[in-house]
Amino acid sequence: MKFVPAILLALLISGCESTYYNAMEKVGYHKREILVDRVADAQSSQQQAQQQFSSALEELQVLTQFDGGDLEEVYDQVSSQYKKSQSSAEEVSSRIDKVASVADALFEEWQQELSEYQSDSLRKQSEQRLKDTQVQYQQMLTTMRRAESSMEPVLRRLKDNELYLKHNLNAQAVGAIGSEFTQLEGEIEALIIEMQAAIDESKRFISTLN
Repeated sequence: MKFVPAILLALLISGCESTYYNAMEKVGYHKREILVDRVADAQSSQQQAQQQFSSALEELQVLTQFDGGDLEEVYDQVSSQYKKSQSSAEEVSSRIDKVASVADALFEEWQQELSEYQSDSLRKQSEQRLKDTQVQYQQMLTTMRRAESSMEPVLRRLKDNELYLKHNLNAQAVGAIGSEFTQLEGEIEALIIEMQAAIDESKRFISTLN
């Protein structure tokens, strides 16, 4: 496969998105509605991520209380939770990117259409509405991105634990992981709070569009 320059790839993706928006508008499904749906999807993915990271933490807590048994089986559970957490994080990022894509398209279209008004009064009202919506959107997006960035250090720590346990299936490994559990617990709790803030912001933003 030949290398595709990043700029060209971005243009190709943008072109696909534009084609999609145009096709959807022909059947009466406009960018505003797509944005609402994508924000709702992002909200759902964040809720699922909250649950998944909580499950990963619970699995590690079980590990720290390990008192005999099959460590290989325990490792398989820890590894599975890490992979599920990674998948959840990727889904959150993908959903946020899709929100940003349609929001940019919507705001660009909205700005361009201001020049089509014959009524100065209606144009000014629409322009103010655009500005207000952009401010609310930016606040939501910032909160979403902050929650997204909080996932990375947690994933790295989960991966460290998974790798360490993989190569050291013994009581000493369990003890080493247990010594870091409190810090990981704090990071996941902070992440869940960040996620909830993003979820709450997305609900407020959807209410303004509806």
